[in-house]
Amino acid sequence: MQHSGPVRVAYAEEMRELEHDLLDMGTRAEQMVLLAVDSLARSDGELAIEVLRRDDDIDQRDLQIEARCLRLLALQQPMARDLRTIGTAMKMITDIERIGDLAVDVAKIGLKIEKEFGNSTVVDVPRMANVAREMLREALQAYITRDLAMVQKVVALEDDVDAMYRELRTQLFDDMRKDSRNVVADGWLLLAIHHVERIADHSLNIAERVYFMETGELYNFAAHRASLGSQNSHEQQV
Repeated sequence: MQHSGPVRVAYAEEMRELEHDLLDMGTRAEQMVLLAVDSLARSDGELAIEVLRRDDDIDQRDLQIEARCLRLLALQQPMARDLRTIGTAMKMITDIERIGDLAVDVAKIGLKIEKEFGNSTVVDVPRMANVAREMLREALQAYITRDLAMVQKVVALEDDVDAMYRELRTQLFDDMRKDSRNVVADGWLLLAIHHVERIADHSLNIAERVYFMETGELYNFAAHRASLGSQNSHEQQV
């Protein structure tokens, strides 16, 4: 559908507001991750409760942005690139909302460890979470700036998160073997680093949707990387 004059101006303003709302929602989710991991690392129950409190806000923004997207689709009947942009926004809010949920899960683990064990510093969860948060920020900026180089940066950072996940998991298994009294607390920490790894996965999902928005091509970077890893492993065995 072609727009002209005031209609086109109003439509462009709606699209700018959509981008603003999406970036704001993503920034709030990223802050939830920061607070959740801080609450875990510092055994700070008040910070954890604050993360739980913010979850409703993320859920509400998810619904508001979805409603805006549906309104744009119904009233403006966008075509081609604009249609991909709105469709990408609708997919992104699902990933962002899930990131908020995962932050809540990490905060709840912090509350459990604080109550029962009092120590969660056996592994460096914040270091891994910082990279996952960077992935989210870069993916959001890629959407705003339409920068495919940022998409590739997110893909590369995913490798770093995966490597840290394997490293921390090994450290936790070693700690369990050293002292069986650590098994329960370390088990909770294993779940926490899994949640952080999933936050990185959702950030990669956002980057993949930006790639689709800009190119019109749906490309699964994670699956491609996995196939390359499998191929390299096979070649080393041969």
